[in-house]
Amino acid sequence: MTEPSTPLMRQYAAVKKEHPTALLFFRLGDFYELFFDDAIVASKELQITLTSRNKEKGIAVPMCGVPYHAAEGYIGKLIRRGFKVAICEQMEDARLAKKLVRREVTRVVTPGTAADSSLGSEENNFLAALAQVRDCVGFAALDLSTGEFRATEFSGEGAMRRVQEELEQLRPKELLFGSAAPLFDQAAGKQPSFARPDSRGRLSPHGSSPRPAGANYTETPLEDWIFSPDHALPLLENHFGVLSLEGFGLAGRTAAAAAAGAILYYVRSTQRGSLDHVDRIGWYERQNCLVLDAVTVRNLELIEPLFAGTDAGVTLFRSIDAAVTPMGKRLLRAWLLRPSLDLVEINARLDAVEAGVKDIIAREELRRALDGVLDLERLLSRVTLETANPRDVLALAASLRKIPAVKGAVARLTSARLQALHAALDELSDLRERIEKTIVPEPPLSFADGGVIAAGIDRDLDELRELSRNSKAVLAQIEQRERGRTGISSLKVKFNSVFGYYIEVSKSNLHLVPQDYDRKQTLVGAERFTTPELKEYEAKILDAQEKIVEIERRLFTDLRTAIAAEAKRIRQTALALAEVDVLGSLAYVAALRNYCRPRFVETSGEVEIVEGRHPVIEQQELAGGSERFVPNDLYLNDTTHNILLLTGPNMGGKSTYLRQTALIVILAQMGSFVPARSAKLSVVDRVFTRIGASDNLARGRSTFMVEMTETAAILHTATARSLILLDEVGRGTSTYDGLAIAWAAVEYLHGRVRAKTLFATHYFELTELAEQLEGVKNYHVSVKETGGGIVFLRKVEPGAADRSYGIEVAKLAGLPNEVVERAREVLVQHEFAEQQATAHLSPGALPSAAQLTIFTPLSQPVLEKLRDVDLNRLTPLEALNLLAELKKEI
Repeated sequence: MTEPSTPLMRQYAAVKKEHPTALLFFRLGDFYELFFDDAIVASKELQITLTSRNKEKGIAVPMCGVPYHAAEGYIGKLIRRGFKVAICEQMEDARLAKKLVRREVTRVVTPGTAADSSLGSEENNFLAALAQVRDCVGFAALDLSTGEFRATEFSGEGAMRRVQEELEQLRPKELLFGSAAPLFDQAAGKQPSFARPDSRGRLSPHGSSPRPAGANYTETPLEDWIFSPDHALPLLENHFGVLSLEGFGLAGRTAAAAAAGAILYYVRSTQRGSLDHVDRIGWYERQNCLVLDAVTVRNLELIEPLFAGTDAGVTLFRSIDAAVTPMGKRLLRAWLLRPSLDLVEINARLDAVEAGVKDIIAREELRRALDGVLDLERLLSRVTLETANPRDVLALAASLRKIPAVKGAVARLTSARLQALHAALDELSDLRERIEKTIVPEPPLSFADGGVIAAGIDRDLDELRELSRNSKAVLAQIEQRERGRTGISSLKVKFNSVFGYYIEVSKSNLHLVPQDYDRKQTLVGAERFTTPELKEYEAKILDAQEKIVEIERRLFTDLRTAIAAEAKRIRQTALALAEVDVLGSLAYVAALRNYCRPRFVETSGEVEIVEGRHPVIEQQELAGGSERFVPNDLYLNDTTHNILLLTGPNMGGKSTYLRQTALIVILAQMGSFVPARSAKLSVVDRVFTRIGASDNLARGRSTFMVEMTETAAILHTATARSLILLDEVGRGTSTYDGLAIAWAAVEYLHGRVRAKTLFATHYFELTELAEQLEGVKNYHVSVKETGGGIVFLRKVEPGAADRSYGIEVAKLAGLPNEVVERAREVLVQHEFAEQQATAHLSPGALPSAAQLTIFTPLSQPVLEKLRDVDLNRLTPLEALNLLAELKKEI
């Protein structure tokens, strides 16, 4: 930045110095202007015109601007791209300022602190922080737009892995950490390191460091003292008004508290307002929910499609999302990503869903009542952060007006959980009535012209409005009187923002102008004058308008403060509305699609699904009018049916069967009915998937390397209570290598992990394991052969498949007939060659379960001869003769 040449630019430079890493939106009248590097960046990101200032002085200052009334949209776009924005407002009326208008930054919007209407309603906008206290890693996350605040901590060798899992699942928009970052230094070479700002201290959106899969956050290093427990603990205690954090579960958990305290400090330093809506912080542990890592969430397409550009309707979330309110959609998403492990909690939700399924009238009444309830959590956050405009406050009141009808519908549904939620719903009628009484039904966005506060609220305001309303009539009287006094019939009384009120007289009538007229301006065809009376009235009118705006601002601020004081009541109601909405939407989906209530057993470890269906594919096929989805049964337990080996052709439905099993388990544990005729389940602690190819070439990892890395994570992390889905493990390398790895993985799962496993494979050799390992069972997807091809029956049946049908599938895919026929010939030749090569081999004895082999052993006589040979006494000629003799025997 060059040396500022004007007072305005010196003011800009001083403000910019305080916020070097943010794009500075500098208010000038009706626009926010950006200068220098900020202007260059913003013009490119926002696709707006880049101009320059002070060209005539030979110092061209790059600049661009956006209208203040449209600024939120532009700011939102920059925030979504990872930038920070400092908003510098004019703090006094330019007309009243004696010198340069006073300006100051009123808030700094960052990716993690955004709370405006541009946020997507279905997902949270988390600001996360990491802190290290001795051998513990603290993790905290706050969604400032809703007030949701949580913290946890990890220790031991797996701490960094668990941090990555939290980042992958919460997907924060911004991450805070200590600038020294010892946490990451100790894990160098194994875990992500975090980028620092460049040498000029400028912002680099999203940073440049390696990060967990799917992560897309801005990295913000802060000074280390901000993460000190001595700083964080008093900050949290003062904010929540408590003497100890024990009531929040954070007593003695200094690492978690340090991370949470850093978040609170950062938010307070970037935002104005009370933060009254952040009224609690929750301690949580991953052990309390079914763990779904990023790979599983992606492979099962829980939230996003597996392939970019695919319709979002293929995801489980979109398929079951019948929530009516934005709060409900966010809670549904949270339940889907964090299903419960607590049977009491699961059954309480299922009871509520069942009540909704059985009472269609109450269910539909509830959905109608919820329709029109806006995002109470985010409206409240804008109120407490002092960014809410009059329309936001009126929208809050409109939503509160719907609550009595919601309560009435909930009261009809007989479940303990719903009755508890009914009691938690506060109608807030006192607050709603005050809002509706204070603000006009259709308020303007801005206070500039007044008209926000209703009549009868403030006597002074009403008197000033009466004066302002009568101004036109008074001016018309003055104009008529002056025409009669002067004899100038064309005389006019006018107003503009430069000269205020004036009398305009044409040149031809200047000789009639009285002595008491004071000339203000000369035009080509007329002159403008004022009088003592007009000056006095102008002062009254302008003063009245300024006072009207001032009083309306004060009254609106008082109202906003009163709403913020009730933040706890509003947030409690918003949380209850969200859960009522989710339970109602799950009941709606269950009734519409003929889902059943899952039954949980605590001890047997069983998973028994009768006529299970894939919840997403079933709906796609119904919507497309295509073939009816074929349901399938599944039975798993801890002893006799621990691992199912699934064989059959591509396109036969193996992957669908694997995925639908996982989706049914996840739906059940989140408290939903499931797509099946019946389902008996045991609680699962984790769901693992290794499905499909996913090259990560950007990090130098091939399909096979990704496959092996994911498989290794499963084998190391799974427990006996886990559910594992493995699809075609080993296919990314040579046949024998892949078969060996797959075989060994099944052995390990059977002997060490004991998790319930579905293992889909093309290696038919693996089916032998069912005869050698107790608890391993063979199943296959059935196929019907027709005259010239095959028909996929998509039915899973006991036993191994007899062949792969690869050539038939290739024919269905449209390969040229010449290629298909040649493939048949090559297949016959290879099968014959294999038979010849193994015809003289003795099958030998089957190896024991502890020492399995996938290769048939050499015949015993050959082995005996080789053992008897003394290599030290064998001449070269004798060695050749022996080799020829052994070859004949083989």
